Amino acid sequence: MATAQIDALTDPIEAFRLHVREWLAAHFPPSLKGKDNAMSAVEGPHENSPEEDSWQAAMGAKGWGVPTWPKEYGGGGLSRSEARVLHEEMARIGAWNPIGGMGVMMFGPTLLEYGSEAQKEEHIPAIAKGIVRWCQGYSEPGAGSDLASLQMFAEDHGDHYLVNGQKTWTSGGQWADKCFMLVRTDKTKKHEGITFLLCDMDTPGVEVKPIRLISGSSPFCETFFTDVKVSKANRVGEEGQGWTIGKRLLQHERSSLSGGGSAAGRLFAAGAPLAQIARKYIGVDEQGRIADMDLRGRIVRHEMDLRAFLLTLRRASLEAKSTQGPSAATSIMKNVGARIMQERSELLIEIRGLAGLGWEGEGFEADALKDVRSWLFGKAVSIYGGSSEIQNNVIAKRILGMLDHQ
Repeated sequence: MATAQIDALTDPIEAFRLHVREWLAAHFPPSLKGKDNAMSAVEGPHENSPEEDSWQAAMGAKGWGVPTWPKEYGGGGLSRSEARVLHEEMARIGAWNPIGGMGVMMFGPTLLEYGSEAQKEEHIPAIAKGIVRWCQGYSEPGAGSDLASLQMFAEDHGDHYLVNGQKTWTSGGQWADKCFMLVRTDKTKKHEGITFLLCDMDTPGVEVKPIRLISGSSPFCETFFTDVKVSKANRVGEEGQGWTIGKRLLQHERSSLSGGGSAAGRLFAAGAPLAQIARKYIGVDEQGRIADMDLRGRIVRHEMDLRAFLLTLRRASLEAKSTQGPSAATSIMKNVGARIMQERSELLIEIRGLAGLGWEGEGFEADALKDVRSWLFGKAVSIYGGSSEIQNNVIAKRILGMLDHQ
């Protein structure tokens, strides 16, 4: 009898590991090894292959795309230890989670905490199966860093609200099925006048206009609402509770944007190591080291910062799972993660020199062209999800206990 089978007889976790290993062997298509989850990014959906459809359906039916979510809503119902085993076994064979997007990263965890039973039953199973795409309606042209100044107004019409206004930087809005959003229901109060609503993106009066970025992509949109009817059944929490719910959702978002499982996080480990690229473009000295001593030192410092950050992320993630989810510490992670991501992109451009500044055409490597676009797109990392300046305010007030002087 194999050692793993013997362990499974005495250790429940090892028994679960054996079950996971057998299930993955039966359901994960080997042709998908090492590929990624398109649902986790804000770029547009791609046409799934039959293998991808099969893998998503299997994970969705099992609930393992959201392994620790309650089983009654389509989640896996796993303990933290079991979820860790699942992650380890998937990593061992190069499998990836086909269930993602904003529903998983932000909205789902928030709805589980604040939603009504009817709302959980309606929305969570579809998120758990990866069959509905969500977008976020937070920022407005006049309410970005000071989000509580938002003006999109939801007027009470008895059994529904009539919503008018504009949102901007709506990630993936042109591809989303539904939107979770903050609206103003009371113009006499700032924070207490904000309410959290859900809206179908095909509702009459909703208009989406993609914004073209410097990187050439258009993952963000302007979204206009003109006399949009939203049923009061789609209000999460009480009227005026939106700011509290919205802040909680932002903690989940910042946890994801800092690298805790999101597409952004995978940028940290994307591509070849910096030292390998530098040896190719800069050359080496007689001792085999990167020839440019100053650059060599900055690459080393960057790699040290990156490794320390990833270890801290892992510790913070474990702490969050053992308590009540993400805390204000996600603001620290978001700021540090943004700096490290941007630093890597800047180093890649510097290392390649003129060869690293191409946009298209012959004479440029595919990886270099991709890195140029990542470098330009990465300029937004320190802005979206709450700018670095706003995160500094959160860190000062909620972590360091510093108060504004009157």
